[in-house]
Amino acid sequence: MRRLITLLAVALLGAAGSLLVVSPASAHGYISSPPSRQALCAQGRVACGQIKYEPQSVEGPKGLRNCHGNNSVFAELNDDSKGWPATNVGTTQTFTWINTARHATASWEYFIGGTRVGYFAGNSQQPPATLSHTVNLSGFSGRQKVLAVWTIADTANAFYSCIDVTIGGSGGGPTTPPPTGSCTAPAWSSSAVYVGGNLASHNSHTWKAKWWTQGETPGVADVWADQGAC
Repeated sequence: MRRLITLLAVALLGAAGSLLVVSPASAHGYISSPPSRQALCAQGRVACGQIKYEPQSVEGPKGLRNCHGNNSVFAELNDDSKGWPATNVGTTQTFTWINTARHATASWEYFIGGTRVGYFAGNSQQPPATLSHTVNLSGFSGRQKVLAVWTIADTANAFYSCIDVTIGGSGGGPTTPPPTGSCTAPAWSSSAVYVGGNLASHNSHTWKAKWWTQGETPGVADVWADQGAC
């Protein structure tokens, strides 16, 4: 009897292990080229939190117009003061998605501000693992933020990617930091008290406090994390 119980226990553990092995990971999609904000995080080109481990996971309700899909854990993607580098592009640009889970698709859309600059029907079909769209950007120039939205056909959700570009350069050119003089964070003050997460601008860079600080200069003291040029 004891031998029978042991054999049954081993069999059950083996079955459970098999179930664990075949369970798929949750994954979705994002813009890889030009690099979206989450792609820049994943590449380590911008200091980021959890999003650097799962750039494909910016999923939220349909109809949003932000970079983080209303996911608080990815809120930094919506922070325009973070110093995201922009890619030089021409008046037309090809955007490439990496789809790590190929959901039936309602549509793909591209926005600059409140203007939709691209629309591609999904026809409720599953996309390939990589998919590209060429979008006409001729109505805009200079530094812009493009919001790409992949709307799923059979759920209430969509996936969101923001791409920073400078329109009017040669397509596929190098990335450039935000223009100087455009810092939006308050200027650092030696008399001010800052706590973890507070932003300040100093020497044309945006800095984020890691913990409580006062009188410690950004760029010198380790308490400040450089968020990039501004």
